[in-house]
Amino acid sequence: MAGRVLRLAKAGFVIHTVAPAKINWTLEVLGKRDDGYHEVRTVLQTIELHDELTFEAAGEFDYEVKGPYEVTQDDLVLRAASLFAVEHGGVSGVAIKLDKRVPVASGIGGGSSDAAATLRAMSRLYPGKEHLVAPLAEGIGSDVSFFLHGGTMLAEGRGERVTTLPDIVEKWLVLVVPAIHIENKTRAMYGALSPGDFSDGTWTQAIVEAVREGRPIEDGMLCNVFERAAYEMFPGLDGFRDWMLEAGARSVQLSGAGPGLFALASGEPEARAIRGRMNRARRGERVYVVRTVSAAEATLVWES
Repeated sequence: MAGRVLRLAKAGFVIHTVAPAKINWTLEVLGKRDDGYHEVRTVLQTIELHDELTFEAAGEFDYEVKGPYEVTQDDLVLRAASLFAVEHGGVSGVAIKLDKRVPVASGIGGGSSDAAATLRAMSRLYPGKEHLVAPLAEGIGSDVSFFLHGGTMLAEGRGERVTTLPDIVEKWLVLVVPAIHIENKTRAMYGALSPGDFSDGTWTQAIVEAVREGRPIEDGMLCNVFERAAYEMFPGLDGFRDWMLEAGARSVQLSGAGPGLFALASGEPEARAIRGRMNRARRGERVYVVRTVSAAEATLVWES
């Protein structure tokens, strides 16, 4: 990379950060835009299921992944690190380690969160250009801007226009990640939408008002524009929904473009009871009991 290498505050120190998963309390599409994208309104929420990443200044770029994840040329960690290095002009290299725990392509934001965590950590490791982070996040992907902040947020436009909302009172939920994959999932799911799936954003506005007023989020307030299409596009997804309902879930919601599903619980004991009944069915899918996390917890950074 061109430019001088900055002298770090402490030689050999390591930056650690988390990259949490998310759910969508609401996800509405208002219509299709002239640029080919869809206009969305969504309230997103970080949850405690997370990846962990470490970053250390190095003479070259090195990337090591732990977990069931195959690095490709489109990897968002590599893209975020490379873009920051180019724009910063003072980065010689970085050694990155990713402990991958969030299932990929599940509608819960794993790759976008990793990209945001990378930008957050790189700006700490190579200081002086913190103003680069937000525009880089916007250019990498729709949810990356949200993950820079975490907690509870309203996202609009393509998802890049974000508004901070107050942290909600902690909620517990059961999350199921079916091992169902379709090619070019996001494009396929948007392509499956019809004008009848579009809405005017009032579901999202109702959630925004509830959060700002400190009122609890309830099942009947949630919505997802992909609900109809998901059960048509993902083979067997309805079976996972029924499995959750049979185990005691009151309602099952889709996250993002799927296939991740979640159910709200009254608290941790009920969430664990639902998972226990699901585990006895021996289906073998990934079932998590998780809580929502605040913005501060979702963007935790520490040094060693």
